[in-house]
Amino acid sequence: MTSNPETPGNAGERSSNTAAPDPAVPDLLPGEAEEDLRATVRDLLATRAPWNATLARSESDEPYDPALWRLLARDVGCAGLAIPEKLGGAGASWREVAVVAEELGRAAAPTPFLGSSAIATAAFLALRRVLLGAACEAETDVLDAIRALAEGQTTAALVVPFSTVPNAPIPESVRADASGRLTGAVTSVADIRTADVFLVPALAPDGEPALYLTDAVRAGERLKLSPVTSLDLTRPLSDVSLDAAPARLLASGSDAQYALRFALTVGAIVLAAEQLGIAEACLDMTVGYLKTRRQFGRLIGSYQALKHRVADLWSAVAQARAVARYAAACIATGSRDTPQAAAIAQAYCSGVAVRAAEECVQLHGGIGFTWEHPAHLYLKRAKADAIALGTAEKHRRTLGDLVGLPVE
Repeated sequence: MTSNPETPGNAGERSSNTAAPDPAVPDLLPGEAEEDLRATVRDLLATRAPWNATLARSESDEPYDPALWRLLARDVGCAGLAIPEKLGGAGASWREVAVVAEELGRAAAPTPFLGSSAIATAAFLALRRVLLGAACEAETDVLDAIRALAEGQTTAALVVPFSTVPNAPIPESVRADASGRLTGAVTSVADIRTADVFLVPALAPDGEPALYLTDAVRAGERLKLSPVTSLDLTRPLSDVSLDAAPARLLASGSDAQYALRFALTVGAIVLAAEQLGIAEACLDMTVGYLKTRRQFGRLIGSYQALKHRVADLWSAVAQARAVARYAAACIATGSRDTPQAAAIAQAYCSGVAVRAAEECVQLHGGIGFTWEHPAHLYLKRAKADAIALGTAEKHRRTLGDLVGLPVE
């Protein structure tokens, strides 16, 4: 597959049915390549990331499994899905990225995929677009970073609070001096503990918003990470402190703001896919339990009250699937509806994931409340994801602004 060079991560060539699809209406049905990717990732996670191993890792100092990440990033090629082939990537689209995120959510697998392969990669691809043909040092840095990410050699992190909404301005907590040294602090950054490359939004000396590039070697001890106690132990957060850390300016002004907004929009859409995976897994576990657990001489799934709860949940998950996949299709095709689709996806999918996880805990009865059952992993991931990249309330407010609805 190949990407449209005019839009970062656009969908590549897709197989068509008998009639050509309307380009204004994205096709939400998964293609053969997407289904093959889904099956490959699901099989890998089933064997290499069972929930009991995830639980054990969440209680250790190393929640991410380096061996699992190497398999996903390098062998399967998940790290470079959205990166064009000429830069070493798979030349796929954000739809394929969303497929992987859905399966990672279904397994509650601890990997830096969201932070590195979605958010940071999207930022670099957006920077490549604005710097294309500039023939400057910044463009070289961006291209080198993209190639390294595509090969799975490095991971990257966008140094912003994990709760940052897509339409947020460049934060003012980090400032750069005339020589490009960064000073300041950023709280609750996701997927940074294993990152090699750091993309830091900051204010330039003239007060303009800007994006700077540094790395673990260049920054050294001038960039310090302090672990944050998080509800979701499978996705560690860290506070970042910068003390005159050397960095290179990549973009400033509207270019920097565009790259940040594009990266966080991609992140919100990919996170919605992860939330969909969480909801699907919880629904499957709950239905499986209701079909096998007996009380008072009958299957508990035969009780009408429980049937209604599960039916309502199934309907909500089906709607979340349509919403999440529509958003992924929009970002993949560069649709003008992408901001609205991202806001809708986050406003809806986060609540469905939490509801599905809560129902999973409750309908499993006593076992659902124990540490020896995976339900708590999904509940914590769903709760943490509900405030990541903006709460549902913030996204509803954003949607109202986008479509011109007055806010009281």
